[in-house]
Amino acid sequence: MEVGSPDFMAVFAGGLVGLILGVIGGGGSILAVPLLVYVVGVKSPHVAIGTSSIAVALSAFANLITHARLGNICWPVAILFAASGVVGAAFGSTLGKHTDGERLLVLFGVLMVVVAASMAMRREGGSKPHVRLESRNASRIIGIGFAVGALSGFFGIGGGFLVVPGLVAATSMTMIVAIGSSLVSVTAFGLTTAANYALSDLIDWRLVALFVSGGIVGGLAGGRLATALATGKHALSIVFAAVVATVGIYVVIRGITNLVN
Repeated sequence: MEVGSPDFMAVFAGGLVGLILGVIGGGGSILAVPLLVYVVGVKSPHVAIGTSSIAVALSAFANLITHARLGNICWPVAILFAASGVVGAAFGSTLGKHTDGERLLVLFGVLMVVVAASMAMRREGGSKPHVRLESRNASRIIGIGFAVGALSGFFGIGGGFLVVPGLVAATSMTMIVAIGSSLVSVTAFGLTTAANYALSDLIDWRLVALFVSGGIVGGLAGGRLATALATGKHALSIVFAAVVATVGIYVVIRGITNLVN
């Protein structure tokens, strides 16, 4: 594998996303699509979205196992949120497949700026360490779950930055439980989107293997680095948010330029 080759760049891109996820947590996967398009050289935005969605799902599942062992998941709420979101993800990913690739990239760039703003702000959880699925919160869980799933499917992202506040808004659960529970949805949304794109042959499976292999190595390195950088984690989040916003603006400008030309 030569340095600078598409295969090398795919492993490098996966490693970078894995490293960011390991150090900062959620949000790193938002860079997967622009990295695949502008660094690896994937020609079709739809193939980039389909490919990144399964990589995001696998990464979320790995983290889900850890949180499940720690007891950070409210399973009844997490399953209902994910189930309603899967319906939304199926709808959103179908709509995304039929949206012009360049227009989709422009919208994706706008989303990146929104994600950056969300990451820059401190998130606060609710006050309930133990929440229950009840009739009074079930409708909110279903409604928010569907909306978040639709956005996740349309853009081919995990949507953790939306799932976490959505769970908090619906149930007032604490942040750590919301983060753990969100991984059920992120995994489910990613797999749903990937399956929909796979039906249209819009996933490069070889690229998935390269990207995920890099992500595993990067994630392990990021996990070790996170301990050393724990005291400066919020500062790192701010820096990363600025990077995401910058890349988002670039994607928007590049996409509009291509549409005009």
